[in-house]
Amino acid sequence: MRIARLFAATLLAASLGAGSALAEDGHGTNPPREKWSFAGMFGRFDQAQLQRGFQVYKEVCASCHSMRLVAFRNLAEPGGPGFTEGQVKALAETYSVKELDDSGAEKERPARPADRFPSPFPNDKAAAAANGGKAPPDFSVLAKARTYERGFPLFVFDALPFTGYSEQGVDYIHALLTGYEEAPKGFTMPDSGYYNKYYPGHVIAMPPPLSDGQLTYPKNDKGEPVVPETADQYSRDVSAFMAWAAEPHMMARKSLGLRVILFLFVLAGLLFYVKKQVWKKVGGEVHGLQPELHKTY
Repeated sequence: MRIARLFAATLLAASLGAGSALAEDGHGTNPPREKWSFAGMFGRFDQAQLQRGFQVYKEVCASCHSMRLVAFRNLAEPGGPGFTEGQVKALAETYSVKELDDSGAEKERPARPADRFPSPFPNDKAAAAANGGKAPPDFSVLAKARTYERGFPLFVFDALPFTGYSEQGVDYIHALLTGYEEAPKGFTMPDSGYYNKYYPGHVIAMPPPLSDGQLTYPKNDKGEPVVPETADQYSRDVSAFMAWAAEPHMMARKSLGLRVILFLFVLAGLLFYVKKQVWKKVGGEVHGLQPELHKTY
């Protein structure tokens, strides 16, 4: 028993020490955990927020960041921003895509809803050349790719059904977009770059993309914005949109998962009832044979 306790204590200390080492070894500061409408088993995307997030992407982010795995028609699918098919068609026609004609030559045509969002650059080399030598990452699955380790024992609870936490990537993106600040005293900044509290190494090439009052949001009946037109709100909206872009069928997956769990509960109850009934009869037959068996032996 003493050895088991010693082993458990050693494992806990090593896990916590490893988490601290990761935070101090140039991995940046872990972002705070935010509240999202789509978090948890019963979470759902806020359609209005997704529409605002797409506006932020289109007006601010799309000039540098591609979204190659998302098609225009996805914007009108259930569980997404909820644009109409007419709106999606009109949006697609504002973009041009290249395709090969019958002779094999490239030609441009207006995009269709079935087309994916075209990249703002012809290739990665052109993107890198226009952005200081490094191509901006694609937005399609960035909310899933950009994550961080929470260490033991938090990652154990993150994997459980009712305490699950899979929004690390969205939290990181929101923290990154709002994490620009003056470099602290003693921190040496390179000739180019910006200090960001949450970026690994704290020096990022991307300038602060969002500022208060940068975008105009839809108004209510009183002519006031439905949400604050602040950098923090812009960041939350585009982060939520990126979460949807990374998993556009998340709501359908959660709905199916809940139905499966309900079915398994019902099935377990039926199996338990059948077992009780079957063994009840078998038990009665066994007890009825006991006197005869006793006489035989």
